[in-house]
Amino acid sequence: MSDKLFQSTNLYLRRFTADDGPFIFELLNTPTWKQFIGDRNINTHHDAVNYITNGPQGLYAKYGYGPWLVSLNNTGEPIGMCGLFKREYLDKPDLGFAFLPGFEGRGFAYEACLASLQYIKDAYKVDKIFATTTDANVRSQRLLERCGFVSNGLVSPPGEAPLLLYVLTLQ
Repeated sequence: MSDKLFQSTNLYLRRFTADDGPFIFELLNTPTWKQFIGDRNINTHHDAVNYITNGPQGLYAKYGYGPWLVSLNNTGEPIGMCGLFKREYLDKPDLGFAFLPGFEGRGFAYEACLASLQYIKDAYKVDKIFATTTDANVRSQRLLERCGFVSNGLVSPPGEAPLLLYVLTLQ
């Protein structure tokens, strides 16, 4: 498939398109997304397409990177997102990820993060990246540490509760 940016053993990652609206609607309305990332008010298909246009596609246009759709190699089924975000309160890109509940705890997030980190090293001139998570999201903390991120204290996004800050130096 020509839209693949990169792949791993079980997964391929590509840029989001407006056709991914139904998937974004499903992912952003999962209980874990709302608990750990927050309600993005994606209440209609139109909201989901706007999220893609103003979120991932806006990041691609402005920074050349963004979050990527994660799909299974064998079926093409979309299962999550993984990639870089630009947070106004951080001076380097932030690695973010989220997966549908049926695909959590199966190693896909780890595989997607490792593949993304390799792609980021190869494709972008970034010396380090950050990741943030809530204190309650122990699974994300473990995944970040497994991927080589190191805890680096707290960061306080404007108007939000403090988040755990992780850093990974790329070489």
